[in-house]
Amino acid sequence: MKVEGSCHCGNITYDAEINPDYVVICHCTDCQTFSSAPYRVSVVNVRPEDFRLQGTPKTYVKTGGSGRKVLVAFCGDCGSALYSTSAEVARGFNLRIGAIKQRRELVPKSQGFCRSAVSWAMNIDGIRKIPDPAQS
Repeated sequence: MKVEGSCHCGNITYDAEINPDYVVICHCTDCQTFSSAPYRVSVVNVRPEDFRLQGTPKTYVKTGGSGRKVLVAFCGDCGSALYSTSAEVARGFNLRIGAIKQRRELVPKSQGFCRSAVSWAMNIDGIRKIPDPAQS
């Protein structure tokens, strides 16, 4: 599936060929902190030859739970999370679906680090839904 992505301000854009079966929810504490949310959703294992980036993101290198170095990319102007990849050799990219225009079509197929999940994140069906504000 072809997708297009961008940061909120539009300074960084990309297009990619992805496998929609590789959409994953991550409940790890790093993803909770980076996203300022209870979890993060990504399309994982996007091949480097299938990812075309325009613009220069700001990057941060973190050490994952495995001990591997992970390069995390985001827009230095608006702060939008864009992707992560290995800091040593970019073998594949994990694209953050919030930056993908086709995100409504990308249904997660698996989730990981569930032991770190916040207790209510596994089922939000019972939470009251507030109507969208009227458009002016």
